Amino acid sequence: MQYLRWLLFPFSLLYGLVIIIRNWFYDAGLFKSREFDLPVICVGNLEVGGAGKSPMTEYLVRLLKNDRELATLSRGYGRKTKGFLTANATATATEIGDEPSQFYHKFPDVTVAVCEDRVAGINQLKINHNLILLDDAFQHRAVKPGLSILLFDYQHLQKPKMLLPAGNLREPFSSRWRADVMVITKCPTELSEEQMMRCYQQISPLNLQPLFFSAIAYQPLQDLQGNRINKLIDADATVFLLTGIANPKPLMQHISKYSAGIIHHNYPDHHQFSLKNIAKLADEFAACKSTKKIIITTEKDAQRLGVHELLPALAQLPVWVQPIGVQFLNNGQPAFDQLIKNYVREHPQHN
Repeated sequence: MQYLRWLLFPFSLLYGLVIIIRNWFYDAGLFKSREFDLPVICVGNLEVGGAGKSPMTEYLVRLLKNDRELATLSRGYGRKTKGFLTANATATATEIGDEPSQFYHKFPDVTVAVCEDRVAGINQLKINHNLILLDDAFQHRAVKPGLSILLFDYQHLQKPKMLLPAGNLREPFSSRWRADVMVITKCPTELSEEQMMRCYQQISPLNLQPLFFSAIAYQPLQDLQGNRINKLIDADATVFLLTGIANPKPLMQHISKYSAGIIHHNYPDHHQFSLKNIAKLADEFAACKSTKKIIITTEKDAQRLGVHELLPALAQLPVWVQPIGVQFLNNGQPAFDQLIKNYVREHPQHN
């Protein structure tokens, strides 16, 4: 694998050059970056894959939805549709993408929209909304957000920082200085002073860039309909873990605290589950001799399991969903909340 990365390194240099030129064009004003007269908060990261953008977006929705006419706007990665769409009760992950589908089912009273062109999407939404949350839009330079929150996965901070395709960075690490706020996610809950200092040294935030630390907050298990179930993972249970996310390692570590018997059905990020995938899971589940056996999946994966052709097969299986949230460390939550609310209050409400 390391050898392959070195083979791809020349392509990373070329890719990096293109990204640097593109960013320079935006910074110099040669490419237009649109600002809006309503609060626009961007949640993003530098790497490909999961740094916890969805839980952070959901955290912001909970924090702000009672104060403003709020909408979330995503690209809708993995959807089979194009253009501007808003989620409704019948929308599936195939139509709007798995993260927007997850947002809608958790917050049905909030407008959840998708559009590849974020400028066009905001123009549509600003008619009836006065706060926009952009999910995964740090690289979308055509919009200049009022507040940009950049996330870093704690586990990846110590790794070599190489650009695609040799590495996982979507743009140079120096682009972090474009952010207004930085959050290191998926930290150990018992984060030492030494570990924090190492993170500060890795990121070297500017004086005006506050840096927060957060951990994954695992919530009580749910069924596929989102109803809480009062069950716990037993030490003698066999857990079939079904994932199609960028980084299932933290979830694996969490479940292993309760059960050593984990059988992982691991698929690529945003994988569209097929009947064949579910049949394989069902066959292995049926063949398992354990008296206690369960299936656990993530919230994001549950959205892609909700397509009609999979439901009859899934109805025969005990599938539990593991929701997650954001837990700020070092008593950082009040300062973070205040920073976000102060930014929103700076913009008068027009609606």
